[in-house]
Amino acid sequence: MSYEMIALLMFAAMMLLLFSGQRVFGAIGFVAVIAALVLWGERGGFDIAFSQSIKLMRWYPLLTVPMFVFMGYILSESRIADDLYRMFHVWMGGLRGGLAIGTIGLMVLISAMNGLSVAGMAIGATIALPELLRRGYDKRMVTGVVQAGSSLGILVPPSVVLVLYAMIARQPVGQLWLAGVIPGLMMAAMFIVYIAVRCRINPELGPVLSKEERNLPLREKYALLLAGLLPLGVFFAMMIPFVNGWTSLVESSAIGAITAFIAAVLKRRMTWDVFETSVRKTLGITCMFMWIILAALAFGAVFDGLGAVKAIESLFTERLGLSPWMILILMQLSFILMGTFLDDTAMLVIVAPLYIPLVGALEFDLIWYGVLYTITTQIAYMTPPFGYNLFLMRAMSPPEISLGDIYRSIIPFVAVMVLALVTVMVFPQIALWLPQTVYGN
Repeated sequence: MSYEMIALLMFAAMMLLLFSGQRVFGAIGFVAVIAALVLWGERGGFDIAFSQSIKLMRWYPLLTVPMFVFMGYILSESRIADDLYRMFHVWMGGLRGGLAIGTIGLMVLISAMNGLSVAGMAIGATIALPELLRRGYDKRMVTGVVQAGSSLGILVPPSVVLVLYAMIARQPVGQLWLAGVIPGLMMAAMFIVYIAVRCRINPELGPVLSKEERNLPLREKYALLLAGLLPLGVFFAMMIPFVNGWTSLVESSAIGAITAFIAAVLKRRMTWDVFETSVRKTLGITCMFMWIILAALAFGAVFDGLGAVKAIESLFTERLGLSPWMILILMQLSFILMGTFLDDTAMLVIVAPLYIPLVGALEFDLIWYGVLYTITTQIAYMTPPFGYNLFLMRAMSPPEISLGDIYRSIIPFVAVMVLALVTVMVFPQIALWLPQTVYGN
């Protein structure tokens, strides 16, 4: 049997297990170990799993994952995110669509607190969405706002997904984070422009708040501003030493976690329940990521041994005669297709053994491609029929919002995301300028 056929059988077996409802790490790891046993015997099969386990345990940057997740949960569980929304509520309520615009700003700051899209979705759906609906905002527009804004969590630093991509692609995490800053802020700005223009054309979609709600004493307004910017202070306390080279990535993540803990203590919101809940959720997320990475490493090791990457590169470039850009576009389309039934981490670890070496062989920049992957994942999250964010939104939204409303709400925001993706593809310096400037590459 040819190596190409073996690789095809591995992928087919893995997808069959995933469709049957098996856990992602179980499906990937099982196929990897069984393939190694069949190809190289008992010793080869055990060596693959053992060596990848040792490699995982020696990955020092992996310590950043629990630190960032813990930081996000502390700020979320201690209700510091509530202060953020109150700040946007007061300061932006006088604009048409101001609360929806403020929700996008809230999501950007939540992303800087946590780095996971599900955290932004949970906070947006439980804090922002009821307030927006109560004040007469169009239900389809605001559900789209919450979904689109929450997707920024995997692009704006400290993105946990970019940390995982960095580990698998062997790229510097700091450069990937900086590469995501401008595209992430650009996408947020595009969302805001869309909301402002649409609400100006049709003011009923985003009515202005009454003067009674906005006319607070100036002292109270500034107090809310300071309270709302506290998470941003935590973010800068973590990022400035790292960008300046004073601390390593792991040390900066520890600074972020400690600073968030201290902020919750100073706000007198650090109860035992908050601490215990944050630790439990952090442990669950971290263990999930570690199992998935271990399975991905084992799967990738088998593919390296098969030489499947070179075979697929030869198939695309020599047999089919596709150009590098055509291959890249097909990769992005495959991500959107997989996003209909998989989350971002699963998509990355399934195709990383093939796509990342192939992108390097085609002489594309792997830092730039990490941003493209992340934006494409954001689009996949919101693409019917089974986009991950669509069902999260349905589970968290009130009864008056139907699944049909949720599907229709994301159409304009997906269009904005596609425009952002094309812009970054055509102008790579949007992603590469900041890391090249900071790191002098």
